[in-house]
Amino acid sequence: MKTVQVKDRSFALLLTAERIRKRVSELALEINKDMEGKNPLFLVMLNGAFMFAADLLKEINVPCEISFIKYDSYRGTKSSGRLNKLIGLKESLRNRCVIVLEDVVDSGLTMSRLFEELKTKKPAELYLATCIFKPEALKSEVKPDYVGFNLPDVFLVGYGLDYEGYGRNLEAIYELKSR
Repeated sequence: MKTVQVKDRSFALLLTAERIRKRVSELALEINKDMEGKNPLFLVMLNGAFMFAADLLKEINVPCEISFIKYDSYRGTKSSGRLNKLIGLKESLRNRCVIVLEDVVDSGLTMSRLFEELKTKKPAELYLATCIFKPEALKSEVKPDYVGFNLPDVFLVGYGLDYEGYGRNLEAIYELKSR
């Protein structure tokens, strides 16, 4: 099995780039069908969702807008549970169909807080699309509407996911090997 070294940790291949591409294409088909006639606004969560969003949005063929927002809750390999202020949201969400694109939903705490904040802006519809969902790690009521992969609660790197800022550029997804 292929492994990569990111800083002081070893990671084993979990999802190949080809498998990711195929699944992202399937998600795009689903979203295109569901969003027909809705002119959605995609809100891309930075930094992690940039690769997922770029690949997905290239295959979205309904009229749409794209914007970028950011929170930060990770330190090392654990979610800090603390969120900074939401930055980047300049568009009005009132009566809009909004789809948040996220890299990974694990505890769900970030998305729970984000959705609370976005709902105050009165969107007509609010959806969540995530590349990775870790249902066993969930600590909130958040349920993604579009899921690339359901995975166990393991630490991942690659395809936008990082370990201390490194590894986001890897085209595949790797899981942390036990020491």
